[in-house]
Amino acid sequence: MVFKAKRLGMLALGPVLLLMSVFAMAAGGEVSEVNMSPGVTEVGQKIYDLHMVILGISTIIGVLVFGVMFYSIYYHRKSRGHKAATFHESTKVEIAWTVVPFFILLAMAVPATTTLLDIYDNDDAELDVVVTGYQWKWKYEYLNENGENVSFFSNLRTPQSEIDNTEAKGEHYLLEVDEPLVLPVNTKVRFLVTANDVIHSWWVPALAVKRDAVPGFINEVWTNATKEGVYRGQCAELCGRNHGFMPIVVNVVSKDEYSQWLAAKQQEAAEIKELMAQTFTLDELMVRGKTIYETNCLACHGANGEGGVGLPIAGSAVATGDLGHHLDIGINGVPGTAMQAFGGQLNDVDMAAVITYQRNAFGNNMGDTIQPIDVYNHKKG
Repeated sequence: MVFKAKRLGMLALGPVLLLMSVFAMAAGGEVSEVNMSPGVTEVGQKIYDLHMVILGISTIIGVLVFGVMFYSIYYHRKSRGHKAATFHESTKVEIAWTVVPFFILLAMAVPATTTLLDIYDNDDAELDVVVTGYQWKWKYEYLNENGENVSFFSNLRTPQSEIDNTEAKGEHYLLEVDEPLVLPVNTKVRFLVTANDVIHSWWVPALAVKRDAVPGFINEVWTNATKEGVYRGQCAELCGRNHGFMPIVVNVVSKDEYSQWLAAKQQEAAEIKELMAQTFTLDELMVRGKTIYETNCLACHGANGEGGVGLPIAGSAVATGDLGHHLDIGINGVPGTAMQAFGGQLNDVDMAAVITYQRNAFGNNMGDTIQPIDVYNHKKG
């Protein structure tokens, strides 16, 4: 009885899938809830066209097969006096159902292979961007022929209050970041995708890009957006507790706007170098440190330093103990735990600010002031 029920279920599934295919074909690429979208790249359009061709072929085959099947079931049923026929194999039929599918598959394989070759054609890129996955954020580094590389981290910007359901969720809930990736329009961009800790996956549907980020390996993928706009994606590989909290936002802008943005980023990097030599007051460090803490530490250590995935900051032996030990943990992390090494993620100014904040916030009140030069010297050790 169970076997018969399964067969009936499979039989009923066929017409449902056919109906969904018809809806998808009728919707085209405009209704993403029903059908896939072609996105804003030539490769994306090719993938969409291939999808529609294969969907059309599959739908025609399905209509023919189920049409013949239901016709036979209805018009040759026992209640109409029909009796089951007995016959043996037919050489002509066997040749037909071997040759015809072969040519159908061949017709599918040619455009599929052409599209696949286009997807993996990473040559002649005008811009190279290294994408590195971290738990749980993305690092972007623009490779420059002159060696003046620009790099930054992109973190989730959705407020913790929305995540905790204490405030209404915004339009781009869990799909907004503090630093989006910026790309020039009509430019072939090659992404070198890797990871720092576990396997992630960099996925932006509108750009027809999805590539796994694997520690120790570099995977290549490319895009060429033909339309300016903001395009959103997510990590598509289960990478840990906060997997759903590392979105991707790509701003595709004009080439002039991109040049201005890049120049501003290079100026920002130069200013950070100048800040290295400055001495900051406790208040200045606390203001900057609070921002860094909320971006990088809050998810694990809590909004009030109460802990969670990570240990509490409030009243902890680390935050109220030896300053050198606290710096060492912040820079090098704790192997075997969720505490990452932030020495390569935060510049020395931000590291000094966040350590100062941790030692003076949440009732710790140690009165310590850590300067960027202190972080630099500790790293040099």
